[in-house]
Amino acid sequence: MKIKYLYSILITTFLVAGLSSCEKQLDIQPTQSIDQDKALLTSKDVEVALVGAYAELGSVNFYGGRVYLTADFLANVNAIEWSGTFQGLTQIINKTVPKDNLFVNNIWTAGYDVINDVNNVLAALDKVEATKKDRFEGEAKFIRGAVYFELVRLFGKAYNDGDPASNLGVPLVLVPTVAVDGSNLVSRATVNEVYNQAIADLIEAEAKLPDNNGFFASKSAAAGMLSRIYLQKGDFANSAQAADRVITTSGKTLTPKYIDAFPPQGSTAGSNTTEDVFAIQVTAQSGANGYNEFYSSSDFGGRGDAAITEDWIQNYEANDERLEIFYESGGSVYNSKSSNQYGNVTIIRIAEMYLNRAESNLRLFPAAPIGGVTPTQDLNMIRSRVGLPSKVATLDNVLKERSLEFAFEGFSLHDAKRTQQNIASIPWNDNKLVFPIPQREIDANPNLIQNPGY
Repeated sequence: MKIKYLYSILITTFLVAGLSSCEKQLDIQPTQSIDQDKALLTSKDVEVALVGAYAELGSVNFYGGRVYLTADFLANVNAIEWSGTFQGLTQIINKTVPKDNLFVNNIWTAGYDVINDVNNVLAALDKVEATKKDRFEGEAKFIRGAVYFELVRLFGKAYNDGDPASNLGVPLVLVPTVAVDGSNLVSRATVNEVYNQAIADLIEAEAKLPDNNGFFASKSAAAGMLSRIYLQKGDFANSAQAADRVITTSGKTLTPKYIDAFPPQGSTAGSNTTEDVFAIQVTAQSGANGYNEFYSSSDFGGRGDAAITEDWIQNYEANDERLEIFYESGGSVYNSKSSNQYGNVTIIRIAEMYLNRAESNLRLFPAAPIGGVTPTQDLNMIRSRVGLPSKVATLDNVLKERSLEFAFEGFSLHDAKRTQQNIASIPWNDNKLVFPIPQREIDANPNLIQNPGY
């Protein structure tokens, strides 16, 4: 009997990094199908499957870029000037997403492919060497928790929109799918249930992962993702505490210059910066930086379809060194965060942790600041790096700093929803700002209920 995924029949496993050394790249060895009675019989088999899960996680349709690119496009008001011919992206940027949108469908499929990958790893932990078991489990649960978080905030209502205990999220699948039959027809869990599962996975991941784990998920990566989830949920104490753990124990530091936080054109593929808490490793063998295709001009291997507007540039203070990321080509302005076609895709930067802690402590005031650092101190860590004068932290200017710091990194949609900021004339909780469940999934599974408005 062949192992089959619930949402994708074809399985491909890639070796993208060393199994004995995270720093050493190996050749890709694809496997298109695996016999269930022969798969994952040894610790090495499980290790190969786990590395394959990272490769799937980093596909262009997920952490390779598009899970965040599409969120940016859906939130766009006046930052992006779109000239592309991809109908699916045009639909997203126009907030007129149909049930068969290819980009939305591919995100769903990629997410559940990754989930099935790590469910297979978790089901085979009894085959893993004792010295590696905790690490493998931690990595698998980090991946699963992160993926469920991304899926629920794209395909479900925001946590603060109505009742998360009754609003529908996405299906929770926690065991491997070994056949496509009636037993696989899973209903959608509630938003609250999906958040709880993601948090539980990441708490366990943080407990089991090592402090340092090469390019793979570490204890700080799990804490960083927890800080992000708690902030999205409005649990500010836990968000600040998780951010503080990353700041104080990860050893990560802001790069001296803002532009250095992103891999420049010509930099070595697979290189992390001092700021990367977690990044997807991109090489010419494993794929390309998914942002690069649309956000970069042809000078740097992109299509140049998503130029940056002058209206957006005007948001920056005159001496803000973040303006250095913008460049002109062919009469249009682009951002250089993804100018290296084979540069890593940063998922969590230490800068986010400073601003998470600052915002959370502001919202918790007058309680003593978690971490013993004031929001003003955290805010000015970010401002001083880009050559700006100190400023007393208020909620408004911390959120403004956040929008500039993380521009074109996939934050805008989710920040707008959690802070209840409308997107132009569209209310923050409008059905148009939630992706539809792919129609093909509903056709295959009558237990799935479509989102309102579709």
